[in-house]
Amino acid sequence: MKNIFIFILVAVFVIISNSVFTVDEREYALKFRFGEIIQSDYEPGIHFKFPFVNNVNKYPKRILTINNPQELFLTAEKKNLFVDFFIKWRIANTTDYYRSTGGDELVAAQRLLENVKDGLRSEFAKRTVVEVVSKERRELMSGMLTDAASNARNLGIELVDVRVKRIELSDDVSESVYNRMRQERARIASELRAEGSEEATVIRAEADRARTEILANANRDSQIIRGEGDATAANVYATAYNEDREFYSFYRSIQAYKASIGTSNDILVLDSEGDFFKYLNDQNAE
Repeated sequence: MKNIFIFILVAVFVIISNSVFTVDEREYALKFRFGEIIQSDYEPGIHFKFPFVNNVNKYPKRILTINNPQELFLTAEKKNLFVDFFIKWRIANTTDYYRSTGGDELVAAQRLLENVKDGLRSEFAKRTVVEVVSKERRELMSGMLTDAASNARNLGIELVDVRVKRIELSDDVSESVYNRMRQERARIASELRAEGSEEATVIRAEADRARTEILANANRDSQIIRGEGDATAANVYATAYNEDREFYSFYRSIQAYKASIGTSNDILVLDSEGDFFKYLNDQNAE
């Protein structure tokens, strides 16, 4: 009797445990009836099912990552590039996800990876090496994501992001790319130097013109001022001469003495009776 009771308790426990399931907030759940999906929109919490009739599969809600190792891609010039990238994705529709992949995460990841690779190959094939490794990286990823995301939705998957971690040139491409980039930079530098030289020539010519104009104006003004000064001086001399001719003659003689014998190393030989010593000899002159 006791064994029967224990058997019944075990049977009840098994039935109850197979009738209840929980859904975590980080999970999606699908309920099946003999392999047919009958419900998918479960909220987090405790839910019930018929034992041995229904079964439940659970799938992660979190964002998943696929890290792809280095792989060769061909550019428009048929050059090989080693590309290392990763994919961020998550399940968006559990029903479509199960029907397209059987609910197998590895199968889903592989199919998504192939979609992304096809998109990258297509975008790389449209661009040269220089365009890929420099200015058009954002455009490349944008074009690839549009097509890959559309294909991923058919799998019940949302493609969150694809990022290229590294692009390495193969040995046969590296030197030619670097040479081309050096030539491009040299061309730009040459253009900048030519523009700078042209601008310097214009500035220098303008400065020379302004200098010539300033000097000409200054010389003209100085000549005018000098002429006015000479005229004033001549007028003053004439007035002074007319006021006292004798004093003016004396003053001019003194200036001549100073200019002629005012230095210590000069020797001047003159006739003492000459006009030059007129005022020196005439000590009584007033």
